[in-house]
Amino acid sequence: MTRSQRAVRWLQPGLVVKRWVLTSGLGLLLALIGGAVWADLKPIYWILETLSWLLGALTTILPREFTGPLVVLVGVALVLWGQSRSFGSIQQALAPDKDTVLIDALRAKSRLNRGPNIVAIGGGTGLSTLLSGLKRYSSHITAIVTVADDGGSSGVLRRELGVLPPGDIRNCLAALSTEEPLLTRLFQYRFSAGSGLEGHSFGNLFLSALTAITGNLETAITASSRVLAVQGQVVPATNVDVRLWAELENGQRIEGESNIGHAPSPIVRLGCIPERPPALPRALEAIANADLIVLGPGSLYTSLLPNLLVPELVSAIRRSRAPRLYICNLMTQPGETDGLDVRGHLRAIEAQLASLGLNQRLFPAVLAQDDLPNSALIKHYQSRGAEPVICDSKGLKKDGYDVTQAPLQGARPTSTLRHDPRSLALAVMRFYRNHKREQLQ
Repeated sequence: MTRSQRAVRWLQPGLVVKRWVLTSGLGLLLALIGGAVWADLKPIYWILETLSWLLGALTTILPREFTGPLVVLVGVALVLWGQSRSFGSIQQALAPDKDTVLIDALRAKSRLNRGPNIVAIGGGTGLSTLLSGLKRYSSHITAIVTVADDGGSSGVLRRELGVLPPGDIRNCLAALSTEEPLLTRLFQYRFSAGSGLEGHSFGNLFLSALTAITGNLETAITASSRVLAVQGQVVPATNVDVRLWAELENGQRIEGESNIGHAPSPIVRLGCIPERPPALPRALEAIANADLIVLGPGSLYTSLLPNLLVPELVSAIRRSRAPRLYICNLMTQPGETDGLDVRGHLRAIEAQLASLGLNQRLFPAVLAQDDLPNSALIKHYQSRGAEPVICDSKGLKKDGYDVTQAPLQGARPTSTLRHDPRSLALAVMRFYRNHKREQLQ
């Protein structure tokens, strides 16, 4: 794109630049007038005399019909050239190694600042996938993340250092990061060798160290957010060391998030120790100011429902007037959601809420995948015990649910069946805009 075309784009509304350029120009003009008045108007007289002499000299050389347009063109050219070089210098100072043009960056920033306040609740890779797509539409995103993980690197750090599990929080910070890709890759780097280091990610160690230095995970997340230039905020569901337990259909009770994910019998009820953990004020404030609240996608019993074990979060969601959307998984998870369709997932959520004494639907809207065609990839998943999550949209709508189906896995063929960040975020934003349009009618 040429410099002239780029300069014209600065005239587009919404950049919040032109108004301040005009304000500074008006201030300069007023300052000059004030100085002239202070000097008994003599500078104005001298300027007018000089201009009169200069214009008279120009018109004697060239006719007025040529002189006027020529001076106008020279003036406009100087203004455009000066502004272009000024903003180019600003671009060089702020982001010397980035290819993004300053006007494009400002336009994107302006659009994101006008985006809705979105609260996304969950954990695991599902939540980070959603966040990486939603950050294209808004800079006002709050991720409320479960802290019940007790497996892998997070579990080791939790047991040995006594910190809250940082893994899901690390994934969300990386998903919302706008910093250089190399820094994000460093945060996600997992050591593949080394005594005591193997299996740990750099981000987990970084957050654990910051937690020890600052005294709590919330402050460590805030510091990490500044390092990664996070677009929005990431908030733990609670700051209490929560341990999950589940009652199974066969009467057995198992403890630990990593064990619940491989339950030998269908899960009947989920709970935690200690009971009724408190929510963080930032999470409650975000929900109170939300324009859209989203639950999922993610593992039903180990990533989503643990957040609903925090009564204050549930009460805040219930009081909110924002549309509330549940995003269902593409496939069932062996040992956790075997045989569950979309209705089964919704019933599990409602049963969990009923155990807290809430008998109303907290998430009356659901977003599910379009029917997946048979393929070699589907058969591969079926051989491992997973099945597509079936959505009976007609039946759910008849029961009063607001059902949306969309191709959430994306158009490009992949080696895994997972939500595509762009496709998922697009479907979520379409739901929000449709809801907003219905409210205005």
